[in-house]
Amino acid sequence: MQTLVSAALQFPTIIFTFLLALLALYWLLVLVRLAPLELFERDSLRDDHMASTLVSLGFAGVPATLALSMLVLFAGGISLAIELLALRWLSLGMLRVPVGVLVVWAAFAIASPIAAAVCHGIQRALHRYPLFKRRCLLGATVIVAEREDEEYATATLVNEPNSSVKLHCKAGDCPQLGERRVLVKYLAGEGAYRSVGEQHYMDTRVRLNKLRLQHKHHPNGYST
Repeated sequence: MQTLVSAALQFPTIIFTFLLALLALYWLLVLVRLAPLELFERDSLRDDHMASTLVSLGFAGVPATLALSMLVLFAGGISLAIELLALRWLSLGMLRVPVGVLVVWAAFAIASPIAAAVCHGIQRALHRYPLFKRRCLLGATVIVAEREDEEYATATLVNEPNSSVKLHCKAGDCPQLGERRVLVKYLAGEGAYRSVGEQHYMDTRVRLNKLRLQHKHHPNGYST
């Protein structure tokens, strides 16, 4: 037990120990209703870099706080295992800092698909509750099932035929029956979502990634 505690307090595992302590405190506050479940959620994916990043990592459909908790939990476990199996047997000295940074990166890289798979496994159960069918669905893909009128349509989440979400029809871009669309904005007053075609969403993401790469290569902000 003492070995385990000592490893948890070594760099870089102590980073995850601290983060997990914060997350435990947060979930305690959620349980007693002193903190919101949608702490990091926004009404739109636009300019919400955290939500966009989590969606790209496969966490669409779950609250950002749950996705981050799973990610930190698995990454922390991987970091602890590396510390116990390798780092504690090496005399690293000052090299522990750069090696630790590499371990943090590797732990998150390995933990990401594992955490995403776990979240996908539980998200269908989560979507039974209205609380998990709001902003956290942004980035999720749906299939249009029915047109209610000129203003609204009904869709189901992919792989969840019993689910139902309400889509708001935008002038010039109304959902068509059977069309795959991605939820991009939550309209709290209507309990509905704005959406775009799946292919349009993917094309937009590709363009944004290219623009970000251009800005990285040109620090002055001008692209060629």
